Amino acid sequence: QVQLVESGGGLVQAGGSLRLSCAASGRTFSNYVMAWFRQAPGKERDFVAALSKSGSSTIYADSVKDRFTISRDNTKNTCDLQMNGLKPEDTAVYYCAADRLLLSKSKLVYDYWGQGTQVTVSS
Repeated sequence: QVQLVESGGGLVQAGGSLRLSCAASGRTFSNYVMAWFRQAPGKERDFVAALSKSGSSTIYADSVKDRFTISRDNTKNTCDLQMNGLKPEDTAVYYCAADRLLLSKSKLVYDYWGQGTQVTVSS
């Protein structure tokens, strides 16, 4: 199995930027589809972005398209989420996730999860 650890969260003003990073260990990183999800207080965990094993295909939630960019470095075993133009509604705990098979928006597909990192956007 693979272990995932997120970092890079914090407090930022609206309009600002943050870069989240997910460090993977345990198995061959390039064998896994990677994704980011987020969960705001009292809400369900929602899809943000996902990236294929090679990095050639990406999918985004409509709410973050054109503001967020997901990327990976298979030599460093990392998956990053660059977040620009942040809005107060982006405030949530952000989770990194991995799956061996499907590039999907469904959280049910992903077998491995990190512990999450808090992102807070002030207005």
